[in-house]
Amino acid sequence: MRLLVRFLGFLFAAGTVVFLVGVAGVAGAIWHFSKDLPDYSQLQDYEPPVMTRVHASDGALLGEYSKERRLYLPIQAVPKLVINAFLAAEDKNFYEHGGIDFTGMARAAVLYAQNFGSNKRPQGASTITQQVAKNFLLTNEVSFTRKIKEALLAMRIERAYSKDRILELYLNEIYLGLGAYGIAAASLVYFDKSVNELTVAEASYLAALPKAPAALHPVRNRDRAVERRNYVVDRLVENGWIKQADADKARKEQLNVTSRGTGAHIFAGEYFAEEVRRDIFERYGEKKLYEGGLSVRATLDPKMQVMARKTMVAGLVRYDEASGWRGAPSKLDVSGDWGVKLADVKALSDISPWRMAVVLETSDQSARIGFQPGRELGGAVSKQRQTGIITLDGVRWAKAASGPAKGRTPTSVAQVLSPGDVIYADPLFDKEGKPVEGQYRLRQLPEVSGAMVAMDPWTGRVLAMVGGFSFDQSQFNRATQAYRQPGSSFKPLVYSAAMDNGYTPSTVVVDAPIEIDQGQGAGVWRPENYSSGRYGGPTTLRNALRQSLNTVTVRLAQDIGMPLIGEYSKRFGVYDELPNYLSYALGAGETTVMRMVTAYSMFANGGRRVKPTLIDRIQDRYGHTIFKHDARECRGCDAPGGWKNQSEPQLVDRREQVLDPMTAYQITSMMEYVVQAGTATVVKEVGKPIAGKTGTTNDEKDAWFIGFSPDLVVGIYVGFDKPRNLGRGMTGGHLAAPIAKDFLKLALADKPAIPFKVPAGIKLVRVDAKSGMRAGPGEGGRTILEAFKPGTAPPDNYSVIGVADMDGRAPQGYPQGYQQGYQQPDAGNIMRPGTGGLY
Repeated sequence: MRLLVRFLGFLFAAGTVVFLVGVAGVAGAIWHFSKDLPDYSQLQDYEPPVMTRVHASDGALLGEYSKERRLYLPIQAVPKLVINAFLAAEDKNFYEHGGIDFTGMARAAVLYAQNFGSNKRPQGASTITQQVAKNFLLTNEVSFTRKIKEALLAMRIERAYSKDRILELYLNEIYLGLGAYGIAAASLVYFDKSVNELTVAEASYLAALPKAPAALHPVRNRDRAVERRNYVVDRLVENGWIKQADADKARKEQLNVTSRGTGAHIFAGEYFAEEVRRDIFERYGEKKLYEGGLSVRATLDPKMQVMARKTMVAGLVRYDEASGWRGAPSKLDVSGDWGVKLADVKALSDISPWRMAVVLETSDQSARIGFQPGRELGGAVSKQRQTGIITLDGVRWAKAASGPAKGRTPTSVAQVLSPGDVIYADPLFDKEGKPVEGQYRLRQLPEVSGAMVAMDPWTGRVLAMVGGFSFDQSQFNRATQAYRQPGSSFKPLVYSAAMDNGYTPSTVVVDAPIEIDQGQGAGVWRPENYSSGRYGGPTTLRNALRQSLNTVTVRLAQDIGMPLIGEYSKRFGVYDELPNYLSYALGAGETTVMRMVTAYSMFANGGRRVKPTLIDRIQDRYGHTIFKHDARECRGCDAPGGWKNQSEPQLVDRREQVLDPMTAYQITSMMEYVVQAGTATVVKEVGKPIAGKTGTTNDEKDAWFIGFSPDLVVGIYVGFDKPRNLGRGMTGGHLAAPIAKDFLKLALADKPAIPFKVPAGIKLVRVDAKSGMRAGPGEGGRTILEAFKPGTAPPDNYSVIGVADMDGRAPQGYPQGYQQGYQQPDAGNIMRPGTGGLY
């Protein structure tokens, strides 16, 4: 008995020693692994990379920019169903354990022993807290060292943070495949839904993904994905988080994924979205753009953008088709499965309703075509094949662009198309505008390009922008990046400089041939009007602008001086520096559509400086406004305690007045005359008050029109990217103005016909439309109301600018009676008050 007691005492002592040694060993191990643990306190201020989102003015999503597609959701915004699905899949005891699930660890240890030496990856036993520790603070290394550190960190994290905070970090950090990080982004990427709209089946599928998102791909590995999803559904039932009926319904639900694109999310908004992206990048840098979680409210009006895109494309296609059919851009062998071959051909994705097709067979009366099939989420070509018919009506426009048959209208479809031709086609419409079922029209990608900008003239907000025919074809934005000669659309700036410095719309300048010695061996420059050889003699500035007379503009520029015109062009933002050459008064310098539209906005708004913007407001990830375009001061907008019969708030606009409001109205009135009776008469069809000016460059390489109503400015240019002649007669009035007309008819369709506001001080006097002289009593159809500033009045006789260079001779082409009133101008050609009523 004594021996037994001594033996038990020995065992107890030995056990105590072993226990103490074990405790010391564990303590030593904990100390060893703890000394190099990362600082987990950084989780408190953790800011994960979050995508920047851009919304149009109506709130519609325009674009998303990110390196990791993530939207951060606070735990309070995550539906209980989604939380339960992830807990069922990953850690059902999350709210009970202290960071480590010892039962799970034991199970993983048994499986590891069973699979030892089999090269199988050990099964994890990580809790959600351990996954947070690994994802945020450790690496993905598979080792006991990492697992120990992970466990130690998990216990510390559990002591430092609430369960909800830990779960919030987890649900927003995890990678769920297809480039989506966090549940909010994954819900959009997989199902194009917010998390609040997810069904039981959809939430269960997302919860199944953290283990192996690639292996559970919804298309490539559909069966395995469905199996894992149903496993999560079963766990939800087992834990009592959903009813059996809901589980049965979820298991039967098809795994249908609606993939969300990464490009612009508004049709025709690609150029606009890219311009916004560049703007944010320049303001805040790459990291802020792709990781900062900015919320950007853009100025884009989606409806107006569609109108701009529709009319611009129609104008480019109209010009291109008039030039004839250039032939199919490529061919392919249509034997066998033509769909797979056609699917490999790059098609433009942003020119709907145009679709790429291949010609399968042809005859005199028709051609059968097969449309390019789509691709499934996994990249496989769809097995569906759609065909259609192109009839003779669908190719009548396709005259040969070259060769012996150039210009001839085709009498057979086979003259235009042959089997294997890769083409574009869109639905054929009948005379009533209804699509003809199964019939299509041949289309051709235009070689010509151009740009359009629509702007609010009072704020500078860009409402619509078209940078070319197709963003998918060329990302070069011709609205902001293409520097082209504006031609005569620059002339209103020359005239505004004159009006600000003593001239009136009734000032008379001679329209006659002129020679300019350019000096330094540069030779003699002889500017001509577009209608070469036709000159009208003495002409009012109003009529000179209406007819876009070059010789009058050059004489006017001589009179007021190019340095002054350069100052005005800089003031309006058209040019940074304008050389002192007279040719620049005719728009020989290069500028952009955006700059020209901004300049015309200052005519429309009464001369206030306008700074163009594509962005109204930018907020950071916390909702703080870090940029706002509207810089006006609102006095009285802050009313602590509510309204107490105080005065209404007042907006204080401190923007610079770059042009006299009366001058702005005079120029507007003159440009309204251009639309009513000048080079832009096609725009009259809009049926609303419109002012504007056309422009055509030398050799007809570029065609322009900039015009405006009281509340909308639109600018358009048409030309080839590598400038070349557009063809005889292809002027701004012929090419650009009709596009503007089509756009303005749509954009102003539901707007009242508001006349341009006459500023205080302007005196409207009836004058003879041709001579500019005050109209006498009883004079009829040739009179107009002309705008004069205080101190000026219509002339009673003629003081003609630009005659000094003709040696005092009366210009050829003077109308009857002009010589009697002719006065030789002074040396400076500037008529002062009292000389014929001019100034």
